[in-house]
Amino acid sequence: MHNLESLKQSSKERFYFIRGDITDSQLLKRIFDKYEIDGIINFAAESHVDRSIENPQIFIETNVLGTYTLLDICKHFWYENKQWKRNKKFLQISTDEVYGSLGPDNLFSEKTPLNPRSPYSASKASADLIVRSFFETYNMPVNISRCSNNYGPYQFPEKLIPLVITNCLNHKEIPIYGDGKQIRDWLHVDDHCKALDAIFENAEAGEIYNIGGNNEKENIEIVSKIIEYLQNKTSDSQINDSLITHVEDRLGHDRRYAIDASKIKQDLGWKPSIRFEKGIETTINWYLNNRKWFDEIISDEYQKFNNAFSSNV
Repeated sequence: MHNLESLKQSSKERFYFIRGDITDSQLLKRIFDKYEIDGIINFAAESHVDRSIENPQIFIETNVLGTYTLLDICKHFWYENKQWKRNKKFLQISTDEVYGSLGPDNLFSEKTPLNPRSPYSASKASADLIVRSFFETYNMPVNISRCSNNYGPYQFPEKLIPLVITNCLNHKEIPIYGDGKQIRDWLHVDDHCKALDAIFENAEAGEIYNIGGNNEKENIEIVSKIIEYLQNKTSDSQINDSLITHVEDRLGHDRRYAIDASKIKQDLGWKPSIRFEKGIETTINWYLNNRKWFDEIISDEYQKFNNAFSSNV
């Protein structure tokens, strides 16, 4: 809700914001009764790996039970006489983490076996299988997308890139797991949303699509790039490599993720358009221009996590 307040009035008129729990079947029923719902795009998820290690239960409740509850309410309203109403779609937003960890070579494809290695990724893999089962059993019009690491504006400051930016600006230590050489494929949020729109509007029911940015980077490389950019942008001498603190590696930390996104390009014509070098600059500048936004978040709900964890990567 905090982020929606800045929207123009014309944009606000295009949606209703309803605060609720996706495991609340009665709330969902009231929403479906009141509005003609044609589609569900399920972004809702607990997504921070560190918190899933501390408390797996909430991840199972939200990511698994929540996904099932959404599927069930869709089936209740969209499925009549063993037929689905026309122009309905359920899109499950998943993650490349369900595939596990890669070695120095190869890429995750849609045919890569699921091999989750944390409570978070296991909860997302479980949700994917439940979604898939509704397609196989009931022929429900569903799709699943699995994306690589997102970055961009409005990202919660527990994730690597906004955490590094905000800690630099506040002259706080930047905790880096192990040697910091874990590799991730980085995808700008705008590219991700365009891919999801293509899937929601044009994909055949039952299809699964990987979405990647073609930007493999080591964590430590990302951190160094942000520090260098902020040094040049702010001329703040306290923003330097001395802020980097290597901490004990996370339990079950996957070494490398990398996406083969050739299927979505071939089927739907999507490919990433934002080069990382440009995307990271615009992202850093957004945080520089919106310090009030992240200062409010850090001072409240996020403070207890800010010093303890480095990122969900």
